[in-house]
Amino acid sequence: MLKRVKFAFFLDLKSAYKTLLRNKIRSLLTILGIIIGVGSVIATVSIGQGASEAIQSTINSMGSNMLIILPGSSSLGGVHTGFGILPTLTLDDAYAIRKLPAVKTDSGNLGMAQQVIWRGNNWSTLIMGASSTFPEIRDWPVAKGTFFDHQQVVSAANVAVIGNTAATELFGLINPIGHIILIHNVPFTVIGILSVKGFNAFGQDQDDTVVIPITTMLEKIAGTTWVHAIAVSAKSKEDTVIAQSEITALLRQRHHIPLHKPNDFFVRNLTEIAQAANSSANTFTILLASIAAVSLLVGGIGIMNIMLVSVTERTKEIGIRLAVGAKKKDILKQFLIESSVLSLFGGILGIAAGIGISNSISAFSPLKTIVTTEPIIISLVFSLCVGIFFGFYPAFKASRMNPVEALRYE
Repeated sequence: MLKRVKFAFFLDLKSAYKTLLRNKIRSLLTILGIIIGVGSVIATVSIGQGASEAIQSTINSMGSNMLIILPGSSSLGGVHTGFGILPTLTLDDAYAIRKLPAVKTDSGNLGMAQQVIWRGNNWSTLIMGASSTFPEIRDWPVAKGTFFDHQQVVSAANVAVIGNTAATELFGLINPIGHIILIHNVPFTVIGILSVKGFNAFGQDQDDTVVIPITTMLEKIAGTTWVHAIAVSAKSKEDTVIAQSEITALLRQRHHIPLHKPNDFFVRNLTEIAQAANSSANTFTILLASIAAVSLLVGGIGIMNIMLVSVTERTKEIGIRLAVGAKKKDILKQFLIESSVLSLFGGILGIAAGIGISNSISAFSPLKTIVTTEPIIISLVFSLCVGIFFGFYPAFKASRMNPVEALRYE
């Protein structure tokens, strides 16, 4: 019994295939809406997924479970400045934050562009003062040599760890470890080279930097006692919110801020920023995919239209089949299979077009696209459902024909 059902289905499938091939151009034009719809959905979803991964990669490149504490803003004559203007954060604040229960480690940061000199070569780069915990917080290990330790930070040692780009521009193919560089006319011994980090989402070369102890930066380069930022790593992603609350309470207490006064600092939770950015990217992707899905609806209407034409053209054929013993369900099944094959074939071509568009975008533009199996499977199933849904009425109409009237049809 099962073999007969399979054989009958195979015959219906073969018949549908031959019927659609009789009018190749008409069949292709009919499924054009399906092709455009499926291709557009896959392309837009792949762009959205690529954008989400790029956002997450940028956040991850800054460090794990990161919180950034910035100095507050000021108001003068009704004009409000941005965060980072007021000199309100110090190394003592960083040391106090390090002792909080939800905090894993921290690093005070102060950065400024300076000219670095080695023999006859010079290069303008970002000089960054940081604590010995910098590699752990930023998830940025040393490729060669070592990073400065806590004792070198305490003693404000003249040591430097250099980024790959700065090392290449200053030293070329020469190993910089052990050489003396000048920063602000102060000699520094290069003790390590950071691993390659690459560009961030804003196009900034993260490897174009030189990292020195924060105490050395404050005392010998910047000539100040306050830091631009404090980077904090929470013990886990779940602890970032707790750490944010603990840091806020601690700094308000240390800065003697009354209850009715605003903070003179700002705590940025990079996890929340990443979630907000991903949410925006996903919303935009859903919007574009929804617009593209309208083409599937148009394609479904096109399938219904062409199947109704096909039913009219093949009225006599339907009458003959009914007259020789075919059941109504056989006619219904035949036309449903035809519409499903038509839609499914359009879905396959649409998937190929979507993958091709996605790959072309990655190849010829800075946008990164990611094609996954989930939208492909969903698009394929959806296109099949479109064929069944929009093909049902023409198939039902064909199955309800009167054999006698159908045989008389000219």
